Amino acid sequence: MPQKIKHMVVLFIFTLCIYVNGNTQTSTENFDCLQIDNLGILKKSFDSFEKDLFNHYAFGNDTIKTYRTFLTEVYSLSINLRKLPSTTSLELARVFKKKATDRNSLWILLSEYDEGMEASENANTQKDVQNDSETLTFNYRGGFIQCLKNTNESDAFKEIIETLEFNGNVSPSLIAQRIHDLPTNEFNTPEVKSFIAFDIFYSILLVIEKAFR
Repeated sequence: MPQKIKHMVVLFIFTLCIYVNGNTQTSTENFDCLQIDNLGILKKSFDSFEKDLFNHYAFGNDTIKTYRTFLTEVYSLSINLRKLPSTTSLELARVFKKKATDRNSLWILLSEYDEGMEASENANTQKDVQNDSETLTFNYRGGFIQCLKNTNESDAFKEIIETLEFNGNVSPSLIAQRIHDLPTNEFNTPEVKSFIAFDIFYSILLVIEKAFR
């Protein structure tokens, strides 16, 4: 093969590899984990959460300030839970509660959770809620949370989830503080926002929803 043609072939293959890798990376980065729910309840719940958040704090379109103020109030225990959640969000929390008998749910019965996850009966340090006589725990090893971890590029965010996979006995306030302290470029991502919505906001609502009946 003439040297010039050989050079062109190598250049073509190299360009093709860059194109394929670039498209694959873009596809992964742009994937919305809310789409894994074909019933649309995840998207509906997230939208309700954001609506509550922006209405409550009234910072306009300042997403960073809105989210970080919410997290600050969670970890400082100064959040006003009487005014923040809407009726829609509370009803969605009750739907999640009813679905907790499914091992693929975001919250699952503690008695059916993976035995490798250590559990605590201390209601002040673990985000457990009562479903009649059964205790619920957030399913950190479930498909949705794993999607958030695997789609996001932040090593610090991945580390937070990996810690929770092996030890769910962490208070919401501590998680809120760790998420709050992520660098802005890592904080302002769809995966981190979804994590805040479900692991913090809705986990809290599952605990308090009875007070709104």
